[in-house]
Amino acid sequence: MNIHEYQAKELLRGYGVAVLDGHVAWTPEEAEAAAAKLPGPVYVVKSQIHAGGRGAGRFADDPGGKGGVRLAKSPAEARAAAEAMLGHVLVTKQTGAAGKRVNRVYVEAGCDISRELYLSLLVDRATARITIMASTEGGMEIEEVAAHSPEKILRVAVDPAAGLSGFHARRLAYGLGLEGKQIAAFSRFVSAMYAAFLALDCAIVEINPLVVTGAGEVVALDAKISFDDNALFRHPELARLRDETEEDPKELEAAKYDLNYVALDGSIGCMVNGAGLAMATMDIIKLYGSAPANFLDVGGGATKEKVTAAFKIILSDPHVEGILVNIFGGIMRCDVIAEGVVAAAREVSLSVPLVVRLEGTNVQLGKEIMAKSGLPIITADNLADAAEKVVRAVAEAG
Repeated sequence: MNIHEYQAKELLRGYGVAVLDGHVAWTPEEAEAAAAKLPGPVYVVKSQIHAGGRGAGRFADDPGGKGGVRLAKSPAEARAAAEAMLGHVLVTKQTGAAGKRVNRVYVEAGCDISRELYLSLLVDRATARITIMASTEGGMEIEEVAAHSPEKILRVAVDPAAGLSGFHARRLAYGLGLEGKQIAAFSRFVSAMYAAFLALDCAIVEINPLVVTGAGEVVALDAKISFDDNALFRHPELARLRDETEEDPKELEAAKYDLNYVALDGSIGCMVNGAGLAMATMDIIKLYGSAPANFLDVGGGATKEKVTAAFKIILSDPHVEGILVNIFGGIMRCDVIAEGVVAAAREVSLSVPLVVRLEGTNVQLGKEIMAKSGLPIITADNLADAAEKVVRAVAEAG
């Protein structure tokens, strides 16, 4: 689960992470009032959406104008900046062409920036440890830095048994070229950030940029937190931070049925059991010249109702021109999948080609259910056969 910048900063502040003063605003009037509460003379008005690159982004109705992060030199200017953002669609590198509607802004105090750095904490599966990443290239996309200047990324893996120690932070501080009291400030910052990461069961905490002020303080100028969904049951207080308007409606619906669904930009809808098989299915669709419209893993113990819901979610995507169902029945029974597919196809009035490949437990029964349904279901003998048939059927239908 992702949250907004202002929410992330409020959480981090509670653990002692240094952040600037600021207030969220839903209207231009609230933005002006928020600025009036800050010392000035410079204010920053930031669009709040779940995407990076806001400052370099552009609004769909004003592509030649300013981005989603703007400076203001008075409360009145803060109001004008908020008015230009609220209710408008901001397009960034991470949102894609569709962009995201700005429903709230964050009005923050200005800052005397001496240097911009990068800092993040994440779970590194390669080392099975929480890893701290830092770079002198703050304000840039870390993916770009990794691609073109990997030597500028510093990494420190923390032993979970020993925990974070002072030498971890000092090693990074020296690597970043910090000196004097900046080192102590950075060490305090990293320690507080690590405590927040552990306590909140985070998947990632990213500060980009982390700034060194003219006075030598270290402050989070931006903040991103993503929580581990599997641990949210331990944090019911975080549920109120969820902004469903920032999430794909299909993914929200899938979560209600405990389905693993991710929307993509292709035209072939996929319903598969098992993440590995789902990835292989998407790959082979690409191999045969098309692209998957989604990742959807119904799991190993799906019911008829769950399968029906999955089918409806796939068909709710207007870009879907064909569907490939690929099931290997181990724990999952092929007849249950077949019943769900038939029920869903009848309920939604199937209007796109449907190819089904079943293998495993009760496979013959599953095939009989589909054959007797009277629906135009195309069966396949193996995965390659299924991918070839669905791509061809979509091409012929188009």
